[in-house]
Amino acid sequence: METIEQTKLIDNIHERVVDDLKTRLTQGSRVSIAAASFSIYAFEALKKELGNIAELRFIFTSPTFIKEKTQKEKREYYIPKLNRERNLYGTEFEIRLRNQLSQKAIAKECATWIRQKARFRSNASQEQMPNFLHLQNGSSYLYSPFNNFTTTQLGCERGNEICNFVNVLPPSTAKAYLGIFNEQWNNDKKFRDVTERVLEYIE
Repeated sequence: METIEQTKLIDNIHERVVDDLKTRLTQGSRVSIAAASFSIYAFEALKKELGNIAELRFIFTSPTFIKEKTQKEKREYYIPKLNRERNLYGTEFEIRLRNQLSQKAIAKECATWIRQKARFRSNASQEQMPNFLHLQNGSSYLYSPFNNFTTTQLGCERGNEICNFVNVLPPSTAKAYLGIFNEQWNNDKKFRDVTERVLEYIE
């Protein structure tokens, strides 16, 4: 009898995304994330597991770490862009619980890991891209929505949202999203490599 694939709902209260990821991130896993921001504290929460993966590809779904060609940039666009970049050092909820010394140590470890395992690209177009995390470890899993790679999205800390539900979708759906990710990752007209800019900020 054929097994029906089930969607798993994580509420980030009784069960957390970080714990689910720890059970699925195995040696040689490949991770693809499309999200608005990346935080070194989310890296810290999964440091052991991320150290064993084969690669992580990260797409900033809105223009981030991209030098602008025009000085006539609109303020309502510029401010959110700066906030996304500052989130590398943690969101307001993460920073409250950290001090500067621990931040420097985490940043150093994260930068070393990025040089070994990770690449970052940024959406330079005005087209919107969905936020999600795709994990491949022999099978495929999709975490959606996955708006930010932060400790609040992972369920380590509570943010200012009433609920923080994340669906873990089965392989059939996950593969379709991976196809979208791969297509955009290789689109040099709309997406630019910003790995070195990310490292500059962290270091």
